[in-house]
Amino acid sequence: MTTRIGTIFAQEFRLARRNLWVGLATGILGLFAVVLGIFGAGQGAALDADALTLTAASLATLSVYLIPLIALLMSYDSFAGEIERGALALTLASPVRRWEIFAGKFAAQSLAVGVAIVLAFGAAGAFLALSFGTGSDGIAAWLRLMATAFVLGSVFVGFGLMLSAMAGRTATAAASAVGLWLVLVVIYDLALLGSVMAASDGIFASQVFPWLVVANPADAFRLYNLALIETAPVAGIDGLASTLPFPPTAALAVLGLWLSAVLALGIRRTKRIVP
Repeated sequence: MTTRIGTIFAQEFRLARRNLWVGLATGILGLFAVVLGIFGAGQGAALDADALTLTAASLATLSVYLIPLIALLMSYDSFAGEIERGALALTLASPVRRWEIFAGKFAAQSLAVGVAIVLAFGAAGAFLALSFGTGSDGIAAWLRLMATAFVLGSVFVGFGLMLSAMAGRTATAAASAVGLWLVLVVIYDLALLGSVMAASDGIFASQVFPWLVVANPADAFRLYNLALIETAPVAGIDGLASTLPFPPTAALAVLGLWLSAVLALGIRRTKRIVP
């Protein structure tokens, strides 16, 4: 079993390394991190925080948009593309279980996203620390950001694989991936903001709204990181991080639940693929 998963993993990771999205993702994430750090360095003295801490807070918000999109774009055609090319039928003809195919693909593509995050954020963090200085709080915030960004990317890799297995066609999988990104990352927050404005200061705003926000994996990632950075200047939904009615670890637990759910659903859907 381990050998079969390892074979799928090695094949998928070789393909992922040659994927344009890996290099592009690394460049984009690193560039944004450096630019935000340079702009944030001027605010550090006023907010009594170093550049690395402030940049981690800014990236916690920006990464919500970039990392899910990158993960989905890397994984949406994993099954659908192989079905269209006839490659999946050949793979299934070998003595390999379908859940092992999913596991190998998921591990390889999650690692590819993780490599992009580590290279981009690691290089940017080193540059900012050497240029503007930092302390233990800044390093801790940066490491938390990198670790949770990897988990967030893995969740959306699982989403992408699941959609790819459901769609069966590359074009359909691509449309589904973009639609999912729009719903979870953009429309969901807009709908919640509209709801809380309509509800004013009632029970919905104080009790229900925080749980609805943290139920979204992207928002859970953002709130967890921001809640542990006391000096982060935040507004809107991000401002909820300072008034959470539950510990920040609950947001981290939500990410873990989403990861388990997409893995279970993705494996289940892979078993029903007709190549």
